[in-house]
Amino acid sequence: MTSPGEIPHQNAATGTPAATAPGTATATATLATAPGAPAGEFTVRPATLEEWRDVAQWAADEGWNPGHRDTDCFHATDPDGFFIGLLDGQLVSSVSVVNYSSQYAFLGYYLVHPDHRGRGLGMATWQAAVPHAGNRTIGLDAVPAQEATYRRSGFTTAHRTTRYRGRPVRPGTPAAPVVPVAPGHLDEIAAYDRRCFPTDRQAFLSRWLTADGHHAYAQLRDGRIAGYGAIRPARDGYRLGPLFADTSRGAEALFDALTAHVSPDDVVHVDIPDPHHSARTLALSRGLTPDSHTMRMYTGPVAPVQAERAYAVTSLELG
Repeated sequence: MTSPGEIPHQNAATGTPAATAPGTATATATLATAPGAPAGEFTVRPATLEEWRDVAQWAADEGWNPGHRDTDCFHATDPDGFFIGLLDGQLVSSVSVVNYSSQYAFLGYYLVHPDHRGRGLGMATWQAAVPHAGNRTIGLDAVPAQEATYRRSGFTTAHRTTRYRGRPVRPGTPAAPVVPVAPGHLDEIAAYDRRCFPTDRQAFLSRWLTADGHHAYAQLRDGRIAGYGAIRPARDGYRLGPLFADTSRGAEALFDALTAHVSPDDVVHVDIPDPHHSARTLALSRGLTPDSHTMRMYTGPVAPVQAERAYAVTSLELG
C-alpha cells in the first residue's frame, strides 16, 4: 500500500468528502475543483477485476513495482474490498480495504491519478471505503511522510519494514534441502502460514503459490513443513515474499532456491520487518542492500504471530 516511493503525496480534503454509512459500498458527493473549473459528481464503488488492473498500472507508474499476477491473486480475496473513485465517470482514485476475516483487514493502494490530486478525492475515497472493514482491526504499510497522517486516523505504529534490493549473490552450497511446493503441501503450508500471519488465508495462498510465473518452495523437516517462500516476476525484476522459516538455515535455503532461476542481470526486491535481525543478515549476505522503508501500522490488536519466522512479508499492498 505505501511501499517505498509508492504512495503518492496525499492531498488534504479540500472538497466535500463523500459520506457513507458503515457497511455501504457506494457513496456520491459533489466536489469542488480548481478555481474557475466546474464541479463534478464523484462516486466511490467496488471495482471490477478489469478496473483494478488499471489501478495496478497506476501503481506501476508510481514506482510500486507490482507483480504481474498480483491483481488476479489478490482481488478474489475480497472482491468488494477494492474501491475506485469516479469523477463524472472517469477513474481517478483508489483504495483497497480487504477483509481477510471477521477480525482483520488490510488497507492498500491509496492512490489518486496525478491529473486529479489536490481536490479532496483521496480523502473522499478513503472515507467511503474504510467502513467496509466494519469493526475489524485494519493494518497498513505507510511511508514515513504519511505516518503522522495515519496516526490522526487512529493507526498505531508497530514496527518498521525495510525494502532490500539487488542482484543476489549465488552461494556455494545449499544450507538445507528444499522442494518445489506441490498441491499436497498446500493444506499444511496454510496451517504453517497461520502461525506467521494474523489470520487464515488458505484460499489466497492456493492462488499465490500456483499462479503463472510464481515459483514456490517448501522446506521439509521430518516430513513436515518447516518453512516456505515464493517469488514472482514484477515490473522491475522480481519480488520475493512471503518467506517464513523455522530457522535461519532454512530461510537461507529457501532464499537460494527461490532466486536460483533469476537471471544475473535481474534485481530482486524483498520487504523485511526490521525487528528480525537474522532476516536482515540474510539479505545482506546475499548482496541485497537497503532501498527504503515503510511503517507497519494497525488500528487495534492483531492476533499474535511467530514474528521470528517472518523473513519477508508477502506484499506491502495487502499484508
